[in-house]
Amino acid sequence: MPVIGVLTLEMRFEESHSLKDKRHFVRGVKDRLRKSFNVAVAEIDGQDLWQRSTVAAVTISPSRERAAGVLEAAEQAAAALLGRNLVSSEIDWLD
Repeated sequence: MPVIGVLTLEMRFEESHSLKDKRHFVRGVKDRLRKSFNVAVAEIDGQDLWQRSTVAAVTISPSRERAAGVLEAAEQAAAALLGRNLVSSEIDWLD
């Protein structure tokens, strides 16, 4: 049975002064995660806030270990890309 893993990233952009600024940062994170890790990515909260955003990356895999590897690597890449803008991250499983 396939396993679905969800990586949730909560971000805060202090230097953002408009929704356009924030969307620029969020789009960069989403594009990088999609391209590098072949995950589905969407902004799931904070769409109308100009300094906060929550993004989810999802992967489906035949094994939990493989999915965990992908999501942990994506989490590390996001942390390196976002630096202090990453407030929290969490990996959840849908079995």
